[in-house]
Amino acid sequence: MPEDPHILIEPNGAVCLVTLNRPKVLNALTPAMLQALCEALEAQQENPQIRVIVLTGDDRAFAAGSDIPTLAQASPIDIFRLDTRRYWERLRAIRLPLIAAVRGFAYGGGCELALLCDLIVATENALFAQPEIKLGIIPGAGGTQRLAKAIGPYRAMEMILTGEPINGRQAYEAGLVNRLAPAEQCLSTALELAQLIASRPPIAVRLAREAVRYGVETTLLQGLDLERRNFLMLFDTQDQAEGMQAFLEKRPPHFEGK
Repeated sequence: MPEDPHILIEPNGAVCLVTLNRPKVLNALTPAMLQALCEALEAQQENPQIRVIVLTGDDRAFAAGSDIPTLAQASPIDIFRLDTRRYWERLRAIRLPLIAAVRGFAYGGGCELALLCDLIVATENALFAQPEIKLGIIPGAGGTQRLAKAIGPYRAMEMILTGEPINGRQAYEAGLVNRLAPAEQCLSTALELAQLIASRPPIAVRLAREAVRYGVETTLLQGLDLERRNFLMLFDTQDQAEGMQAFLEKRPPHFEGK
């Protein structure tokens, strides 16, 4: 993958930090930016050393939404041809756990990008919003669906119908954010969480993640079926044998992803 200055990649052991780097436009998620992000994440998931990805922006913005001047002149067929949904489907298909470290704005597509991640670490003054209603449109990259599942339909309805933001503390209390951290510690907190997850058996992490995400998107019975299937599959892994043997021998396990 050719280097893109708008996406910075910093592998560190089993964790890769991916930084959105268009600060002049608040890391706005243009089609070119989404394409570059897809390529960066897809490349990292093919690296056998990487087990967890942390996605962040800068102190001012995690990511803002789309290029409004361009959208203002667009027709429905223009939007159809642009087909940004294909990028969001590629992001959704990333197999590694994704942790969003949110400082500053996560507006519109930026909020939807955070929602697409598996865990969110944020500062108290981070701002999450789906302000599309103020432009005469609605969220179009999963915001109406994922936000309602994350914080409940009533809180989500207020955010989407008013377009007003909530801060990191409110997002944490609503269940959208996993951990709050001071601004200077947000990224390090996210990286510590990533290292903790990376220390767990990677096959089990992947199958557990799959079960949770599938269960949110389907019925309880379908989720239970997948959970049981994945549970049984793990008894054919070396990491399962190592984890249980280490427990019996009262020593730390050494997981190899096999």
